Amino acid sequence: MSLMPKVSEEHLEQRRRQILDAARRCFDRKGFHQTSMQDVFTESGLSAGAVYRYFRSKEDIVRAIGVENQRIVTGLLEEMLNEDTLPKLEDVIGRFAERVESLLGSDGPLRLAPAGWVEAMYNPALGPTVRDLFTDTRTWWTKLAERMRDVGRLPADADPRAVGATLFCLVPGFVIQRLLLQDVDAATLRAGIRALTN
Repeated sequence: MSLMPKVSEEHLEQRRRQILDAARRCFDRKGFHQTSMQDVFTESGLSAGAVYRYFRSKEDIVRAIGVENQRIVTGLLEEMLNEDTLPKLEDVIGRFAERVESLLGSDGPLRLAPAGWVEAMYNPALGPTVRDLFTDTRTWWTKLAERMRDVGRLPADADPRAVGATLFCLVPGFVIQRLLLQDVDAATLRAGIRALTN
């Protein structure tokens, strides 16, 4: 009796990536609401069954894209927090903005973020996921504020949660300005933070 060959983890991940990349292209061209699962099937070159093996709905695809994006941006904050010497705030913001900027290009995965934020306000299938992603990202900014306080860059009685929430506000503001106005970049944020903190 012959057994079916096992599908490798690498193959499964490549197929998953193929679907996510196809969905991103569709969402970027047509928007979330105008994109159908059939569009994703066609763009990916896969059958409905193959796509549904990985994702049950468009919401599942958006969740996966959101989780990937969040890992990328919070990974940089974690990396900076683990450096022996905490970078200056202007450098933290500058490096963070550079990473975000690199993900907002013509085929960048973060281009879809604002549409996901809006969708989460009305779509109960997405709301909890986006809230969790926002909460987790804000937690990293709060950890940064705690570290800043611990090394004497904030007053001892500073509220790290308030500082973290304020710093997190820079993220959606930067993304929206970069996508819509296109006249703000990482250097702008660096210069702005430098002026505010000197």
